[in-house]
Amino acid sequence: MEWKFSEEQEAYAEALQDWLSGAVDSEKLRGWFDSGDASAFAETFARDWAGVGIPEEDGGQGGGLVELALTAEHLARVDAPAAAWLATVLAVPALAGRPAEVEEAVGGQAVALLASADRIPSAAVPLQGGANGLTGSVARVLAGDTAVRFVVPVAGAVGLELHMVDAGQESVRVTPRRLLDQSRTLADVALDGAASQRLDVDAVSVLETSSRRAAVLVAADTLGASQAMLDLAVDYSKQRQQFGVPIGSFQAVKHAAATIMVAVEAARSAVYYTAASVDSDQPDAALHAAAVMAQVTAEGPRTADSVLTMHGAIGYTWEHDLQLYYKRAKLNEGLFGSPGAWNDHIADALLLTARDQATPRLLGAGASA
Repeated sequence: MEWKFSEEQEAYAEALQDWLSGAVDSEKLRGWFDSGDASAFAETFARDWAGVGIPEEDGGQGGGLVELALTAEHLARVDAPAAAWLATVLAVPALAGRPAEVEEAVGGQAVALLASADRIPSAAVPLQGGANGLTGSVARVLAGDTAVRFVVPVAGAVGLELHMVDAGQESVRVTPRRLLDQSRTLADVALDGAASQRLDVDAVSVLETSSRRAAVLVAADTLGASQAMLDLAVDYSKQRQQFGVPIGSFQAVKHAAATIMVAVEAARSAVYYTAASVDSDQPDAALHAAAVMAQVTAEGPRTADSVLTMHGAIGYTWEHDLQLYYKRAKLNEGLFGSPGAWNDHIADALLLTARDQATPRLLGAGASA
């Protein structure tokens, strides 16, 4: 498959970058993180940008996964708060045929998938339903603290179902968690007889779609953080001096920066190729998604460690922006499944033995994080 950005996609990326450069800076970030309240940014972003990447007929502003990946990358490049946006776009496939609810969700009424943020969505553990409502608990739900509604996997009488639950019910208990990476939020969510509405969708297919989206968008987020760290490293290597010359003139520093640049450009190619592959439902799209998640999110922390070494002690300080991106890349390494879990997905899909060739397995079938 041959693919490149369209003029509209390039214009969108440029416009979003320009807007973010004015909406987010170090002082604002630290204010939001210190107060624990980034709602001012979230509300403005939702109003102007959050519908991009969702087709108009589905309640969005148009576009697809490539536009969503561009959004994820550029949010990460300024370390902008992104939990509610990411949680919502992962839950949107469950709202098929409900454009009004999608429009509300991307407009600020965030919806979250009730699944642990350290598991691949397709491996979500279903809750139990009954005459008295849904009962069960899920730890570490992305944006669980700000979601207005939850999409809940439920063990139905004839298989897996998805239900919608209003987060404002007394039977829904939300306990926020504290993270080192303050650009995202998690919460433990418990349901005790919560009322719900069954969604008329194929639950297995929706969760697989959400898994592929999660892979692309978390990888794109890591790409953005890695690009930001590379930029910081290049700038610092020109400023810091040893023996009377900039450290950027030292061969070891040049080699380190070149290695990071190669990793970033490889990640960029992989992320956007995969976004286009998943969006067009290519035959190997699931494999592409698993590969990009496993490779890019594993490389992000290595980039962070290299850049931290180049900065020395100053990189550890709260005053320097490097620590923000370092934490973001570290969290992404385990967000919606570790690189090892996604590699297991790939292994499950490969025909490695004669037995595998006789009974091939589908990516995601029976796998767990």
